[in-house]
Amino acid sequence: MTGKKVNNNLSNGVKKLKPIELRNRPPTKGELKKIKKNPIYIIIDNVLDTYNIGAIFRLADATACEKVILCGDTEIPPNTKIKRASINTTEWVEWSYAPTAVEALQKLKIKNEKLKIVAIEQDPRSVPYTNIEYSFPLALVVGHETRGISKDALDVSDAIVELPMFGINNSMNVMVSLGIVLYKTIEKLAPSEAEG
Repeated sequence: MTGKKVNNNLSNGVKKLKPIELRNRPPTKGELKKIKKNPIYIIIDNVLDTYNIGAIFRLADATACEKVILCGDTEIPPNTKIKRASINTTEWVEWSYAPTAVEALQKLKIKNEKLKIVAIEQDPRSVPYTNIEYSFPLALVVGHETRGISKDALDVSDAIVELPMFGINNSMNVMVSLGIVLYKTIEKLAPSEAEG
């Protein structure tokens, strides 16, 4: 290290914000309790990239999801890389761990038999994500960056959806796919809130 002062500005002159600067201050317990949660559960089935896991926590916070369930070989908080990618949302987004995605889904289904399970995956059974009716409560399942969602989890899903690919690449990042579908569900379920 040369002892040079670190420049916190991006190449375009815009200041790079620290995590705490992205919000005025961390939320209080009272503020967190006031947030109306959407009955959406995110099931993370063996996702290995800690950046993806952290970004999924940010999505869960942004869309006021009920809970994130980390399954299988997925890293869990506390984890420095997840915390950094999540911009600290792991501190207040409710989460739990399950040995398998199927176990997590079965427990959720016992709590609410009306739970709709939608897997986001490229599969012969997949339909375009815009072609199904989303309803609450909803479990959205995402899987391993290369192998995808486990066969057992796909088999217990009510629907399997995919995003159309128009370029050369035949897949999209797991958290990007989840983000697109999450916002679509909120748009379909609460159009006035999505517009406001």
